[in-house]
Amino acid sequence: MGAHSRTAVRAVGLPAPTRDRYFDTLRALALVRVVAYHTFGWPWAGLVFPSMGIMFALAGTLMAKSLERPAAQVIRSRLRRLLPPFWFWGLFVLLAMLVHGWMPDRRVVFWIVPLGDPPGSAWAQQAWEILWYLRTYLWFVLLSPLLLRTFRRAPVPVLLLSLAPALVFRYAWQPPDDRLGTALLDLATYLFCWLLGFAHRDGVLARLRPGPVVVLSVAALAFGGWYALTHQAEYGTYDLDENPLAQAFWSAGFVTLLMWTKARFGVDFAGLARYRRLNRLVTVFNARAVTIYLWHELALVLAVPLIDALWNVPAFEAYLPLESQWFLFAVGWVLIAVFVPACGWVEDVAARRRPKLLP
Repeated sequence: MGAHSRTAVRAVGLPAPTRDRYFDTLRALALVRVVAYHTFGWPWAGLVFPSMGIMFALAGTLMAKSLERPAAQVIRSRLRRLLPPFWFWGLFVLLAMLVHGWMPDRRVVFWIVPLGDPPGSAWAQQAWEILWYLRTYLWFVLLSPLLLRTFRRAPVPVLLLSLAPALVFRYAWQPPDDRLGTALLDLATYLFCWLLGFAHRDGVLARLRPGPVVVLSVAALAFGGWYALTHQAEYGTYDLDENPLAQAFWSAGFVTLLMWTKARFGVDFAGLARYRRLNRLVTVFNARAVTIYLWHELALVLAVPLIDALWNVPAFEAYLPLESQWFLFAVGWVLIAVFVPACGWVEDVAARRRPKLLP
């Protein structure tokens, strides 16, 4: 729709195009699951809801849509939206590490553009270890023009073959245990999910027959689950986050079913609008997704001394479940709710919108 058409729509009072609440709800649930996992450490959380695979698939869909414009323009836009919130958050983390005796080296450049994992102190590891997602996302953004052209030459074969790198890195060649090797491993783990976003955007998923989709998805789930459960001795757990190959196949099967259901049946969760508060919450989660992701670990870190201070109040000690992880989870969300208006406006500035406390 051109600019004149959009103006005409507004002029006659027709409703403006709305966001897809199915994808918005998945993104919100993925963020909740991330916070829950970092609070409780449940090894089964990734099996129930593979958040990172879902987030990469949704990002791939948006990237394919954006690449209808010139690639250089799209990449600049993505960098502009991502880096300022990262810099704002990183300023606080860097200052805290410096105050606690951390000595930076030349690798500090990754705190400017996280093409590799930024260095940090062990004291602040819980805060900065989540940056692998931003690093992987950034590389996918840079590679997307080439990936999209390759995908469109043979969509289904390229999509299926995108799981091959994860198999190669497990059985043929082990990447080095350094920044490059870790980046390659993460790219291989989530490549299928990113391309799955392309497949949804291009209508490839909607054209696929139910039988092959279900059979291949269940096969990927079965292999990923089997590999996670049968290699616990090697990885120390069945947690998918510790097992790249299992993560790649489980996420592939799980997210394919979610995306294909959307494409095939047109599920849109439009009824969510009837529940105003829940709909509003989903809106805030999506508009502040980067803020929530970056600041949630700091919220959980700060929740610990805050809860420790509550032990000094006899009434709180007597009546509040201060030892419960669920209480930590609740306090963490209270602090996230503080960070969203306090820091989320940076996302508006990065997107060249008027800053708002809440979107």
